[in-house]
Amino acid sequence: MAINKITKNNFFAGVGRRKTAVAQTRVVSGTGKYSVNFKEKELPGKIAAMLELVDRKGKLDISVVARGGGITGQLDSAVMGIARALVELNPDFRSTLRKGGYLTRDARKVERKKPGLKKARKSPQWAKR
Repeated sequence: MAINKITKNNFFAGVGRRKTAVAQTRVVSGTGKYSVNFKEKELPGKIAAMLELVDRKGKLDISVVARGGGITGQLDSAVMGIARALVELNPDFRSTLRKGGYLTRDARKVERKKPGLKKARKSPQWAKR
């Protein structure tokens, strides 16, 4: 399949989720700019490695709006959102990104605290007498 054409106002979007973080991503042809929550940032290693894998490093501008969670959750959700946008850009990338593990949703979340316990699984100290 051919690469979908990107025009000035045309972009490819993807949504990624990890833990409680949600990242909305937009991919547009450009010079390799990367912004998170409307602030220019340096390209993280995970995203750079993914773009190297599909030979698009320095050819796309990426915009991410991340909400919820922490730094790790937001980064991992951004990686998944960008991967989904790249598949929308070129469906041939799907198998490459799937093998790299970029399209797999990590469903692990924090387990809830249970009544009678100190944390999710930690129980109070037991005393015999």
